[in-house]
Amino acid sequence: MSGVTPTPHPARDRPRRTVLEGARVRLEPLDPERHAGDLFAAAEGDPALWDYLPYGPFDDVGALTEHLRAQAASDDPLFYAVVVGGVASGIVSYLRIEPAHGCIEIGHIWFGAPLQRTPAATEAIYLLAREAFDGLGNRRFEWKCNAANERSRRAAERFGFTFEGVFRQHMIVKGGNRDTAWYSILDGEWPAVRAGFEAWLDEANFDADGVQRRSLGGLTRR
Repeated sequence: MSGVTPTPHPARDRPRRTVLEGARVRLEPLDPERHAGDLFAAAEGDPALWDYLPYGPFDDVGALTEHLRAQAASDDPLFYAVVVGGVASGIVSYLRIEPAHGCIEIGHIWFGAPLQRTPAATEAIYLLAREAFDGLGNRRFEWKCNAANERSRRAAERFGFTFEGVFRQHMIVKGGNRDTAWYSILDGEWPAVRAGFEAWLDEANFDADGVQRRSLGGLTRR
């Protein structure tokens, strides 16, 4: 970056209920009637999945379906199911959508155990980032998480987000205190981060056993 502050601009548009399609994954507008059964099965493989989310776990698919219906009715957050091979395996969303400021956040992210730390999971985040910057014209893309959630913090750094600080006693979640760690990618940083994502996702980056040749963090680090 040149060090020159770019002229501020609003986003061109708000995210919509449309499919975001990648080579390995589809982000489909959340449909509880179609997705709940798969999502309930996906969540069963990780007992720690709900530890830092403000809801869950769910006793049965009916309870999860009711929860998903409320999420599907929302415009902000706007929820998507992460679908791999026709099976919904996780959830992502845009939230705190502020077109006037060119700012958008991703959150409510959970990936079932089979999806975690896979190229498909990484591609899901890439699709959201690409749409946020290239499709919608945002200037700031945010990631926030419980400061105690080491898995989420490592993921943010691997995906090319910059740590900005911790908001202390920011929220009460499930009756406990939450300090919130803030991360972001700015529009001037996005071309380099995008190139890192695309280089990592390229088939040539994986050997015959599917093992990565170069790490994502190494490619997205500025």
